Amino acid sequence: MAIVHVLLVALIAATTSHAPRGVHGAAAKTTWPGDLAALAKAGRLRTDPNATLAASTDFGNITSALPAAVLLPSSPADVATLLRAAHSDPKWPYTISFRGRGHSTMGQALAPGGVVVDMPSLGGASSSAAARINVSADGRYVDAGGEQMWIDVLRAALQRGVAPRSWTDYLHLTVGGTLSNAGISGQTFRHGPQISNVLELDVITGYGETVTCSKSLSPDLFNAVLGGLGQFGVIVRARIALEPAPTRAKWARLVYTDFATFSADQEKLIAPRPDGSIGLFSYLEGSAFVIHGLAAALKNSGTFFSDADVVSIVTRAAAKNATNVYVIEATLNYDNATAASVDQALKSVLAELRFEEGLSFVRDASYLEFLDRVYGEEVALDKIGLWRVPHPWLNVLVPRSRIADFDRGVFGGILQGTDIAGPMVIYPLNKSKWDDSMSAVTPAEEVFYAVSMLFSSVANDLKRLQAQNQKILRFCDLAGIGYKEYLAHYTVRGDWVRHFGGKWDRFVQMKDKYDPKKLLSPGQDIFN
Repeated sequence: MAIVHVLLVALIAATTSHAPRGVHGAAAKTTWPGDLAALAKAGRLRTDPNATLAASTDFGNITSALPAAVLLPSSPADVATLLRAAHSDPKWPYTISFRGRGHSTMGQALAPGGVVVDMPSLGGASSSAAARINVSADGRYVDAGGEQMWIDVLRAALQRGVAPRSWTDYLHLTVGGTLSNAGISGQTFRHGPQISNVLELDVITGYGETVTCSKSLSPDLFNAVLGGLGQFGVIVRARIALEPAPTRAKWARLVYTDFATFSADQEKLIAPRPDGSIGLFSYLEGSAFVIHGLAAALKNSGTFFSDADVVSIVTRAAAKNATNVYVIEATLNYDNATAASVDQALKSVLAELRFEEGLSFVRDASYLEFLDRVYGEEVALDKIGLWRVPHPWLNVLVPRSRIADFDRGVFGGILQGTDIAGPMVIYPLNKSKWDDSMSAVTPAEEVFYAVSMLFSSVANDLKRLQAQNQKILRFCDLAGIGYKEYLAHYTVRGDWVRHFGGKWDRFVQMKDKYDPKKLLSPGQDIFN
């Protein structure tokens, strides 16, 4: 097995899609300066293959890059020590990335020939994990380490009867990781992305300086870091707003065979009323299914639909001669105080919608069960070897005025007749719930759609899926759809300039101010 391990290290070093900066592989003997030598002696700054190989891949399973070293910090002070050394040494040869759960899909958290900071070590056995999640005495906020997973933040908050307002669909991600992008899910239409629900941060900048920042304290850093793709520093603490937590959720799925009706109902459900309030649903997303392989896709969309439900949906789609099926997914949260009225409240909302008659399905779930629903799917897929496969995901934000064009060209065009493994998610968001002073970018219109095509390569078809993604993007470009990629990965500077648009100049200024040596998060390929 030792020979196999060495061969794997050599293979990754030889086939990495990134050129190392300053070093060539992890086998070379490294002499660390000053305080870093002490970290190395303590076993927290490692160059051995057991450490570097584990930090060379990500969830995407598409690209790999072997780092020269991995830092396993026992405290934020260890991270600051590394970044101070990197900034102060004029001959420092390594870029530095921050790895949470390795859930990037195109190497965004990798550091080719550089140093990867293993953020979960901050909450590991050598530190007090409990001390890294603290709910305030009044239950209005939680302070969470950037390395903490959202599922653990949720569990800690629920013990106090409170919870964060905005989530991602998958909770086994780190706080710092999602806040470096935006963090979106079915609550975003109401509460904005996760970055809109942050009150304060502790950030270690490219200088190795720990800065506490908020809207009133170092606001330029605060705004830059949220959605900033790890370019200006690393989040080691986030103060997140909380609200009273419900205990259960009425979880509904509503089936449509016509996109215009589906999207109109979605938009009705997220539309602000004259007084600024939004309807009753707590969560709203949707899914698209092409007719080819419809039954299998419905069965694979979790455990929600029974076999009889699937037959009913497929039969209705055939009767309507539908090319696609769409499903609104929504929840109405409740607690003991509202349990007696929740069914009537749900009934009143559904009465206003135009889903296919008889094709509404409702389940009752605990709040925790609903929020952590994707993890069960992960466990099931992992057992049959279909989780750790290439994931050529494509996420785009599409303006409302062009979503019907997108549907016709992509769901009704490019993807027709193709084999699809993985969900295709589509739901509208309100731009007014986003803070435009932060780094995250969205389309210009007030309502835009998040479209996530979460493809998995399960049939040795990675190249086909990647070509398909490029075809989708070319269609959007040629059609003039003013989309923005979410979780984008570009390798050409001009693409990043177009991505950030009017925010680009400010983005560069903040990079020059907080990471002037351009060392941080090289896997994003923005400044490297």
